[in-house]
Amino acid sequence: MAGNSRDPGRSVTGRALSVLTAFDAEHGRMTLTAIARRADIPLATAHRLVRELEMWGALERDSDGHYTVGMRLWEIGLLAPVNSRLREAALPHMQELCRNTHDNVHLAVRAGADAVYVEKLTTPRAVSIVSRAGGRLPLHATGVGKVLLAHAPAAVLHECCERGLSRHTPYTITEPGRLGRELQSVPTRGFAQANEEMTLGNCSVAVPVRAPDGAVVAALGVVTHSARAEVAKLVKPLLPAAEGITQRLAEQERAGTASLPR
Repeated sequence: MAGNSRDPGRSVTGRALSVLTAFDAEHGRMTLTAIARRADIPLATAHRLVRELEMWGALERDSDGHYTVGMRLWEIGLLAPVNSRLREAALPHMQELCRNTHDNVHLAVRAGADAVYVEKLTTPRAVSIVSRAGGRLPLHATGVGKVLLAHAPAAVLHECCERGLSRHTPYTITEPGRLGRELQSVPTRGFAQANEEMTLGNCSVAVPVRAPDGAVVAALGVVTHSARAEVAKLVKPLLPAAEGITQRLAEQERAGTASLPR
């Protein structure tokens, strides 16, 4: 269940946040009752908080009485450096990759034990995928996630394993030792791949995106059909695209743009 438990000592802010985090990809439009249930707060409390959030613009109510996330949150989210700076630097290179490969192109950053998708580009020819801009997927089962996990502190891998490596297909790596061995090779070879580990029939290949100081701040990846996936041919355009993003980030830094979060 989203949100927090029915803790009578929970602050008003905590309860308001539990209302907002009740929404996710599978629950983007809900009734007041559903919000209260997923936020784990009394219906009367949900009614008051939802009304306040609606007045502020964080939630919107349609003619059927269902609520969705409001435009005000989207506007604020766009101000985050991961959106404003990283996306701006990456988008031209992602568009070129998409034109050249005709496949899905992803840009993701790490948030705890998840990969958060900052941007996603696709074409009519591209395979169907579960990712979406603003969505999260587990680090261990995606190409971009493996890149981020391979360059994260060791404690992050430990956290993922402690939480449990979820199985999404018969090919998902769920053994900690096997995953650790695969991740060890990623920095050396410069890329990661996930073959049918998130979606059957799909293969993803990804490379690190570095800040001007060399720290890995994101991962750039391509998702294609496993039957036509040629890893070497996918890595070849990915590497210069990632380097181009790094160069653009350096230009932004010299121009005085705020630094990326680490």
